Amino acid sequence: MQKKVNLIFSWASALPFLLLFTFFSCNGQPNKQQLKQVTHIVKTPEQLKVGAERMKLYLPKLKGKRVAFAGNHTSMIGNTHLVDTLIASGVNVVKIFSPEHGFRGSADAGETVKSGKDPKTGLPIVSLYGNNHKPKPEQLQGVEIVVFDIQDVGTRFYTYISTMTYIMEACAEQNIPVLVLDRPNPNGHYVDGPILEEKFKSFVGMHPVPVVHGMTIGEYAQMVNGEGWLMDGVKCQLEVIKVEDYSHIDLYQLPVKPSPNLPNMSAIYLYPSLCFFEGTIVSVGRGTDYPFQVIGYPGLEAGTFEFTPRSIEGAAKNPPYLGEKCNGFDLREFGSIYIKNLGQLYIYWLIEAYKETTDKEGFFNNYFNSLAGNSTLKQQIKDGKTEDEIRKSWQPELKKFKDIRKKYLLYKDFE
Repeated sequence: MQKKVNLIFSWASALPFLLLFTFFSCNGQPNKQQLKQVTHIVKTPEQLKVGAERMKLYLPKLKGKRVAFAGNHTSMIGNTHLVDTLIASGVNVVKIFSPEHGFRGSADAGETVKSGKDPKTGLPIVSLYGNNHKPKPEQLQGVEIVVFDIQDVGTRFYTYISTMTYIMEACAEQNIPVLVLDRPNPNGHYVDGPILEEKFKSFVGMHPVPVVHGMTIGEYAQMVNGEGWLMDGVKCQLEVIKVEDYSHIDLYQLPVKPSPNLPNMSAIYLYPSLCFFEGTIVSVGRGTDYPFQVIGYPGLEAGTFEFTPRSIEGAAKNPPYLGEKCNGFDLREFGSIYIKNLGQLYIYWLIEAYKETTDKEGFFNNYFNSLAGNSTLKQQIKDGKTEDEIRKSWQPELKKFKDIRKKYLLYKDFE
């Protein structure tokens, strides 16, 4: 049975909860429009079929061909990796392309992932993270089709969509088709944030989309292809195998953590809002058991929660404030109960953190504008703009994006 979640937030009933969890609440509160009735359907992996599971639809397309597989530890059918299933089904997989965190998902964020061999299958692995984002012609030599299957979380700065873009681009140049096996977007139930400006294009933001784009990775691939966003406007021979029984009103519960520092659904729901802090002095809990579920830093006077980042192999070898006690806020319940139903970014914490700090000049680092996709957001915060004022500034470009987005949707939308 599908579990319907109907959370009704009235101003009066929500206020105690928000006072408990809102960052620096003495300086303001979320506006009343944010406290709204939201109805979503929680779906588990057993209640739908991801593209990889619909093998009858795509195995004939792979028969007799030399196949390259682009995937990672999320490329699963139940408890079995898709590469193992393909090989067992007689598919001639000849190499693997791996994204950030590596093929088995054990590398730190930003860590150079080396090419090598998969110890289980013996297949050669070509890393597409570090100095080699885009497959080279010689790395595609002899490949007749590329299968892409990676779980995304629906944000512009999550690098798997950048890896997919470079694969599509390289394959388009070599006239090699790409088959995307689609998976649900756990943050696919809303669209929000500033649109990336061209001059801020980077590996954490390649396209003119908002921070939260509200598309599955298959839909996103169609948009990149259809809007001519590949280099020189080349077109990829693209096909998407859809998810069965999914829509954008669904809250999909991921069976496998998508990367080392997104260990649970609370972190996944908080990630779009908290990732901005990676461009500031504020820690998001890397090096703890609850990354992207806490915020704080040494010397912060507000907040009652303490955490001390430590080195964690495969997740945070050298996290910010390693070994230093940080004071801040525990947002785990906020993420699992409230923010997933908010349907928008929660930038109140970011605004208030800047107001609270005594180090205004050092609060932001050079990474912030890359995450924001512009220099405007930083300046708005410095200028003391309110959350409402900042959000209103996004709306004209968001409306244009939503019109583009609609052209490429494969599933029932939330609007």
